Amino acid sequence: MFNDKTCYIYIITNKKDGILYLGMTGNIKQRLTQYKKKYTRGFANKHRLDVLVYYENFETAGEAIKREKQIKKWNRQWKINLINDLNPHWNDLSHFFI
Repeated sequence: MFNDKTCYIYIITNKKDGILYLGMTGNIKQRLTQYKKKYTRGFANKHRLDVLVYYENFETAGEAIKREKQIKKWNRQWKINLINDLNPHWNDLSHFFI
């Protein structure tokens, strides 16, 4: 389904309408496992963010970085709208990867 060269941008949270964190990775399975097992330090761990509510995949890291920078400039409501369009109940989408 997904190849090893796929890069992802993702949004994680702790609950519906909670704190949002946007990131980019080349290995989403590993990254989500790190969040779930609390192996990360910093913002995501401090706020207990481990619910994947949104993601996009890209063929190159450059495309993913460009999209990540674009979305990071958005206001919070635009990000919420993006999540709601794909995942209106804010279900944890991690099961697609781990």
